[in-house]
Amino acid sequence: MRITLVKKVLADGSLCAKCKDVEQKLKENDQEKFLDETLIADERDPESAGMQLAQRLNVQRAPFFVVEKEGRDPEVYTVYFKFAKEVLSTVS
Repeated sequence: MRITLVKKVLADGSLCAKCKDVEQKLKENDQEKFLDETLIADERDPESAGMQLAQRLNVQRAPFFVVEKEGRDPEVYTVYFKFAKEVLSTVS
């Protein structure tokens, strides 16, 4: 299983508030270690890796998690608590 977190950087260069909250929850619960990759969706750069992934997966909200399991389509989670319950609880 591969887990990617995509965080959004706003036009002013700051991290979105929800992204900060989710990042804090991941740290507090020692869950960062389960992330394989973190990408940035930079509003100032439509070609940024996170923006490209969001477009490819048709995701309009950030932050979001992409869970890839061998032989299956990627699963997208835009709600931290659902992601933690359905994914992280199985790996921690």
